[in-house]
Amino acid sequence: MTGSVVLAVDLGGSAMKGAVIGENGEVIASETRATPRLQLIDALVELLEALRRAAGDRGYRVVAAGVVTPGIVDEDTGVVLYASNLHWRDVPLRGLLAERMPFPVAIGHDVRAAGLAEQLLGAARGSDDFVLVTIGTGVAAALITAGHTITGAAGAAGEFGHIPVVPGGEVCACGQIGCLEVYASAAGVTRRYAALGGAARSSREIVSRLGSDPLADAVWADATRVLAQGLAIMTLLLDPAVVVLGGGFSQAGSALLTPVTAGLAAGLAWREAPEVRLSHLGGNAGRTGAAILAFRAAGRGAVVDGWPPAD
Repeated sequence: MTGSVVLAVDLGGSAMKGAVIGENGEVIASETRATPRLQLIDALVELLEALRRAAGDRGYRVVAAGVVTPGIVDEDTGVVLYASNLHWRDVPLRGLLAERMPFPVAIGHDVRAAGLAEQLLGAARGSDDFVLVTIGTGVAAALITAGHTITGAAGAAGEFGHIPVVPGGEVCACGQIGCLEVYASAAGVTRRYAALGGAARSSREIVSRLGSDPLADAVWADATRVLAQGLAIMTLLLDPAVVVLGGGFSQAGSALLTPVTAGLAAGLAWREAPEVRLSHLGGNAGRTGAAILAFRAAGRGAVVDGWPPAD
């Protein structure tokens, strides 16, 4: 055997992103599979077994696994209380996986795990008071205050995308009116662009048209304005030192960072705005957080201290 490794899976509504992670943080093997609508537990076990075989073929011993999911997650019991895009309610995920895996399994919330990874290795490194906002199809946040992650009474803290910030605004899929993610998410931008007469385009394509397409400019201006307004509310409630923007939306770079930073500062009349940064870990943040949870479950959490920071 050449060493010990963990298996890390970021389970999303459309894809399951898995990897074998070594004690030095190296990605030894990785595999991504589509998330099925049926027999999801079986598919997840099959992915874990494939990763386990990949580790064994390379001479490594698997000591634990970490799986992170969206939704409302009780990380102490390993139960996913509700995850709409997985069609899960009260799923004892840790128990189901532990029955079929010969090593400890850690279960976490995908965005909170991503926040842990950003705190230890990424854009929030060294900060005990920060917010990670992940913006993709939807929007969620990891809230860290005084070094502690806020989970809430039912594990539902961080539903930043469902803060109603536009009075009398558009209807959200959740049933509320004017939710932040209706405007400031990949799904929101693409939907609003098409609804206002634009061709069917991805959010990335819409961003690429900024400055040459007035409709793209208008939809993007709404998105960044609403996001800045939400971050102003978050700042006044939690007083973070740093706000990290992650998820696919953050790939817009300065087109996102510049107007949001300016809008946040303009929305705070009597105090300075926190620094706004783009994620250093990008789409790998959740998977990296899952690996950290796995090493902790194996009693080897200290190995993470030696991992190189992400730039």
